[in-house]
Amino acid sequence: MVETGMETSQSVDPRMPSAECSAPPFADSACDLVTVPTRQGLEAVDILRRGAGDGVGPVLHDGGDTLGFLVPPGTAAAWDVPGSTCTETNGRGLRLAPDPEPPVEGSDWLLPPGDADLATDPAVLRAALDEAARLIEAADGCR
Repeated sequence: MVETGMETSQSVDPRMPSAECSAPPFADSACDLVTVPTRQGLEAVDILRRGAGDGVGPVLHDGGDTLGFLVPPGTAAAWDVPGSTCTETNGRGLRLAPDPEPPVEGSDWLLPPGDADLATDPAVLRAALDEAARLIEAADGCR
């Protein structure tokens, strides 16, 4: 999805992102990008939107197999969720700004900036992705 020229980091450090990473970025600021398989990402979006006050930030769809959640900068340093990747985008052109065009040709916003919170809280996203994986596993086990 938005990987060309970006550094990717997956950490085995079980720590949650630091407090400064939990605060949403300001408009026109850099962000990190958590990419997941589309099916799990769509489930996570539903979970986040049903949550009590736990907002979901902008979400990109690559038109194929991947969804990308914008998260605060610095999240990639401690991201360790299996089946997902967190990409550091600082200085690589992906920035939050009012009404931005999707950053990659062929991608589109599932939840565009302006219609969503500034960024998804990494701890909340982690929980939603875990719940989504359990739901998918249970649904696939019923077939």
